[in-house]
Amino acid sequence: MPRVITKYLVYLGSLLFVLVHCLLIYREGIPYLMLLPLLLLALLVAFVRFDNFLLLIMFLVPLSVPLIAFFRDLDVNLALPSEPLVIVAFLLFFIKITKAERIDRKILIHPVSIAIYINLIWIFITSLTSTMILVSIKFFLSRFWFVIAFYFITAELCKSYSFSKKYLWAYILPLMVVIFYTISRHTALGLFNQDASHYVMGPFFSDHTSYGAILAMVIPVLAGFSIDNGNSKGLRFFSFALLVIVTIGFILSYSRAAWLSLIFASGIFIIVIFRVRLWAVALIAIFIFYLAFSNFTEIVFRMGRNTQDSSARLSEHIQSVSNITNDYSNVERLNRWNCALRMFNEKPFLGWGPGTYMFKYAPYQISYQKTPISTEEGDRGNAHSEYLGPLSESGILGSLSFIAIVILTLITGFRVYRRVKIKQLKILSLSLILGLITYYVHGIMNNFLDTDKASALFWGFTAMLVAIDVSYTKMKESNKKSD
Repeated sequence: MPRVITKYLVYLGSLLFVLVHCLLIYREGIPYLMLLPLLLLALLVAFVRFDNFLLLIMFLVPLSVPLIAFFRDLDVNLALPSEPLVIVAFLLFFIKITKAERIDRKILIHPVSIAIYINLIWIFITSLTSTMILVSIKFFLSRFWFVIAFYFITAELCKSYSFSKKYLWAYILPLMVVIFYTISRHTALGLFNQDASHYVMGPFFSDHTSYGAILAMVIPVLAGFSIDNGNSKGLRFFSFALLVIVTIGFILSYSRAAWLSLIFASGIFIIVIFRVRLWAVALIAIFIFYLAFSNFTEIVFRMGRNTQDSSARLSEHIQSVSNITNDYSNVERLNRWNCALRMFNEKPFLGWGPGTYMFKYAPYQISYQKTPISTEEGDRGNAHSEYLGPLSESGILGSLSFIAIVILTLITGFRVYRRVKIKQLKILSLSLILGLITYYVHGIMNNFLDTDKASALFWGFTAMLVAIDVSYTKMKESNKKSD
């Protein structure tokens, strides 16, 4: 019997085995055990086709739900079923390394990778000096296996352009299920307002801000697929149709930070497309900074007088971003940022320990900066910043090493976009850059890299840019040798 037929018979037999066991377990009234045979099937895929296993993880990430949604009293939280599979990929990665299946050296020594090493090493060091060592070790392990799966493994596999597209589609298609689910809940409730937007995407997303951030990252990718002439007309039309649906979901997220991040990315897109000179951009930035600095008092005064609360109207909702008087979300965010800075002032070098901010910031609140949604219990989120959070938790090097990852990724991305001659790669690289920029801007006001949904895209986009850079460099070297 041909090997191909044998392989598919094994797959079919395994699938039937899983389905039969799921049915038997369900009839016995223990539905949670249905996950066990499914996990066994996933492990089979992992050992037979590791690339397909990564795609399976990507497919499950948007559909994953937190463990605490089933068991409220647990101290440990995981995204099910995606995060256990990420841990499996993490372990298999090291098994493959011992069998001499190594990652491309150019990826390992790439400047972005080096910045990631420094960031991970520093997180590990500050975990050992943490004020809550167990919390910090959990944080480090979570970050470590996300980076291994979604950056290093992804970078190796995404040296193939076709796999990069599969990686993106594996995430986008199930995300559409979440968007349809969210819109259907809006419809069922008869509410398309801001209040409903806070909870209708649950349990897949914890709140509307993380939901909006993910949709903002996906929009440039779908726009790129829509205009890429290398794709068939059918795929371009399909991509555009999904782009419209994602945009509707994005608007209904009512996430001001996500809206602003996409507006900023659109500005960068205009600068790139019209090839505005860097010196011109620098002059404009300096001029804006000068105006802001010279009129700082007046700006703060006007912000203090702004009483526009968040609204269903786009113009009013964006205007409410500068309301630091009675918009509790904005005032509480300022409270968290000030706490992070005070914590940094007390422990500027090693910080309080990765993941500890939410447990330690309460004493650093000042009464006049607190709001009705402030808490002393450490149960309502983190520092609301990808930059200030590490500053308080891992000190100055924690924040600077993360900023270094951002800067080096942007340098890599724009270098790839400028040098690559293949149009499809050019469009893909710009789409990835703009998607990452939406998160970099959003990261000023929120932080979600402790979740699988944000990590899969953040590290995945970064990995793809590095993979394109490495592959294109090798292509040029091989062309020179042949000449």
